[in-house]
Amino acid sequence: MSAAKKTTKSNSDDYLRMYRQMVRIRTFEDNANQLYLSAKMPGLTHMYSGEEAVAVGICEALTDNDRITSTHRGHGHCVAKGAEFKQMFCELLGKEEGYCRGKGGSMHIADQSHGNLGANAIVGGSMGIATGSALRAKLQGHDDVTVCFFGDGATAQGLLYEVMNMAALWNLPVIYACENNGYSEYTKTEEIAAGSITARAEAFGIEAFKVDGQDVLAVNELTQKLVARCRKGEGPFFIELETYRYHGHHVGDINREYYRSKDEEKDWKENRDPIIRFRGWLVEQGIATEDEIEAMNAEIENDAADAVSYAEAAKYPDISEVDMHVFAD
Repeated sequence: MSAAKKTTKSNSDDYLRMYRQMVRIRTFEDNANQLYLSAKMPGLTHMYSGEEAVAVGICEALTDNDRITSTHRGHGHCVAKGAEFKQMFCELLGKEEGYCRGKGGSMHIADQSHGNLGANAIVGGSMGIATGSALRAKLQGHDDVTVCFFGDGATAQGLLYEVMNMAALWNLPVIYACENNGYSEYTKTEEIAAGSITARAEAFGIEAFKVDGQDVLAVNELTQKLVARCRKGEGPFFIELETYRYHGHHVGDINREYYRSKDEEKDWKENRDPIIRFRGWLVEQGIATEDEIEAMNAEIENDAADAVSYAEAAKYPDISEVDMHVFAD
């Protein structure tokens, strides 16, 4: 783990909250996967397991007034930004108590109360939204920051270069966070992305950084610095976060051997798992004992099980809502 400042009661609580949020994401995804395998969840979903340190490290540096935009692999971002299990599972199951009244599903969850402007099934589809959010903050004289999450595959979208150009010209308070998990769907990133990813931002005069996306402390430390600079009008910034997805591109992608090896997956899970690494660091630093961490994990598992049961019993939206939220008043 990255070297941290001297541990105090205050930042010990911060570290435990970060660990809790990472486990909440992993637990949510485990349950979401089971709902899909049980044929209880409509449509496909894209698991975030393995990338938890990215979402938590970044979102822990933000406030509710700061905003994020998400991707089709967006459950982790949503949980890290403050979403509750019950409303999220209701959304996945198409129930009216979901964040979008069951109409958004896995790839379109939004939680405006916590500054989550929404996930987007279109690759790179939220880049314009994030940049527009940052422009709004600047025009209105607010100091909130917007983080735009996207995958390495989205760096092939022309929209990214259009918005980075505008953000750089106007010094917008936006952070472009590229989650490089090594694969664009079923193809290795290095086979489709020429040159350096960070160099693409630097071409617009945007400061770009590369960080270990499996190290939640390193991600959080960097993001805190960049958020503070954004609030002072020094944005935009670009971060490439090296991470890994444990599942396939989506839940139906179960035969991954044709594009990545089992040995590779095993290496990342055994040697670079963000939760295992952070758990070991917490125990090593005397912030928590193994028993305390096990108790926390069990509590989160119980919360998730209760939320799944709640969502399964919840009501579907009434047919009268079929046109609701389709057109603006």
